Amino acid sequence: MADNSDHPCVGEASIRLFVEAPLVAGQGIACTPAQGNYLGNVMRLKPGDAVLLFNGVDGEWLARVAELKKGRGVLAPERRARAQTGGPDIHYLFAPLKKARLDYMVQKATEMGASVLQPVMTRRTNAERVNAQRMRANAVEAAEQCGVLRLPEIREPAKLAAVLKDWDAARALVFADEAAPFASPLDGLAAIPKGPAALLIGPEGGFDPAEREALLRLPFVHAVSLGPRIMRADTAAVAALALMNAVLGDWR
Repeated sequence: MADNSDHPCVGEASIRLFVEAPLVAGQGIACTPAQGNYLGNVMRLKPGDAVLLFNGVDGEWLARVAELKKGRGVLAPERRARAQTGGPDIHYLFAPLKKARLDYMVQKATEMGASVLQPVMTRRTNAERVNAQRMRANAVEAAEQCGVLRLPEIREPAKLAAVLKDWDAARALVFADEAAPFASPLDGLAAIPKGPAALLIGPEGGFDPAEREALLRLPFVHAVSLGPRIMRADTAAVAALALMNAVLGDWR
């Protein structure tokens, strides 16, 4: 969990919840059953206790527990504690992994500020199914724990060829490639024009040679090395997103 010691509402509230409803002062918001159970039975909150709410649009709000009984609750927003912020315009495309590692990858991509999560089916993809609802739950959990205000858009799985066919050429597409022309990932990313960007991480076995050739033929695609060591796909995601934030994103 992130260190929120400098948060303007620490001392009043440390629990953050994502809600679907608009955040308006005095307009009560019903808890989901899971939220009601968490607040009442796990955290032992009582009416009058403070929580922080965000919905990805209206910023972060200080709210009070108005009602809480038998897993049901109502939260009353009082005032906005933080204005809504955006984040880097970076889409993250990935060959799906199996359960626990996919959960981890979604959480870390959310923490890194990815604006879109797009599962991409490649010839060597191992996971046959992707649970979008589970992905969203992991994104929400990561955002709640780490002070993130924006949730990524989670898209349905699509085949790599279809994604490339419909690609907006104004968005640079970076993919991790051991044979990239720049040995340094920083040098490779620095050569890409600033603007909308996306990152593509392939499956555990790497891209099929035909897929790699198809990628390299496209003018908006940029191959970037991730250094001298071979990484697992979930590790590569964190490393590459950090590099992209530093060079093309909002860490500059």
